[in-house]
Amino acid sequence: MKIHKNDQVLIISGKDRGRKGKVMEVLPKQGKVLVEGINLKKKHVKPKKSGEKGQIVEMPALFDVSNVKLVCKHCGKAAKVGYKIEGKKKFRICKKCGQEI
Repeated sequence: MKIHKNDQVLIISGKDRGRKGKVMEVLPKQGKVLVEGINLKKKHVKPKKSGEKGQIVEMPALFDVSNVKLVCKHCGKAAKVGYKIEGKKKFRICKKCGQEI
């Protein structure tokens, strides 16, 4: 998977198209990512103790990896990710500027 945890991504489809956020969690087997503050869903929570009120809590929901693009740290643009192998190390590179991500 080309997207990793703590990467800055741009949402390219859906209701949050055009917004940027930080990846909190990656699920490679499902092909999903969890982006901080984006794709929020409302969940109704019952009161835990007597006398408390129920609440509506907003929680981030999973995104498909095909709906996000990695934002390069150097050029600041959303770009495709490539790979470069030097010796025994493998690096992700930005396809627009060629810099290591």
